[in-house]
Amino acid sequence: MSGQSPLRIKPLRLPGQGVDDEIIRLREGALMDHLFVAGCVCVLASMEWFGYLTHSARHPWVFTVLAVATVGYVAPRIWKLRKKIKELKLGRDGEKIVGEQLECMREQGAHVFHDVPGEDFNLDHVVISTHGIYAIETKTRSKASSKARVVVDGDSLTVAGHTPDRNPIEQVTAAARWLEKRLQASTGKRFFVRGVVVFPGWFVEQKGSRGDVWVLEPKALPAFIENAPAMIAPSDVALTADHLSRYVRSEAEKRAQ
Repeated sequence: MSGQSPLRIKPLRLPGQGVDDEIIRLREGALMDHLFVAGCVCVLASMEWFGYLTHSARHPWVFTVLAVATVGYVAPRIWKLRKKIKELKLGRDGEKIVGEQLECMREQGAHVFHDVPGEDFNLDHVVISTHGIYAIETKTRSKASSKARVVVDGDSLTVAGHTPDRNPIEQVTAAARWLEKRLQASTGKRFFVRGVVVFPGWFVEQKGSRGDVWVLEPKALPAFIENAPAMIAPSDVALTADHLSRYVRSEAEKRAQ
């Protein structure tokens, strides 16, 4: 007997859910397509060799050349996809670790959101508490050396001595301003949103003056937020959390259609 779901609302998104979706898309899409094509051509070549060895009228060299050309075409693409999936898994695990560390803040009355959809981007985490509203971007990077570190100087940073292609500070600042406008349009009130960039497993060295964006190792983030001065009334915390929750659910429904 079929019926309607008893769930009236959809659950909120999980940490790293956007990255999980991308991993599934790559696995079930391009990667499997390449493997399927290469496998089919190799089977054809094997069939031709079987006929050739059994003195059947076959043309193995044609299919062998086709198989070699196909494998040569898809092999580097498979390698790139596997590398991309590995990077996505690393990013996903980093988001989950940060999400787990932020969950403890619920005990202090904070509201924690994960994988908040924006305009052509996703905010990894959002924390709303009486100590402020925080847009948090997770940057999980592999380390070539245990001594490698993130060095922050004002509005610029380097990771293991290299400047990232996209400045994470500028990236999270734009996301924070978007969230400010989103909340203002929804609640009719303007709240300052602080951008935060966290690097799981990295030592972060601060040089020069600190800008508006925090750059931290994620274990330090809950303490930083709890030590910030109270700036939002509990009623406004509940208001913004309710509006952001409804926005996230409505966006999830749109994407599911």
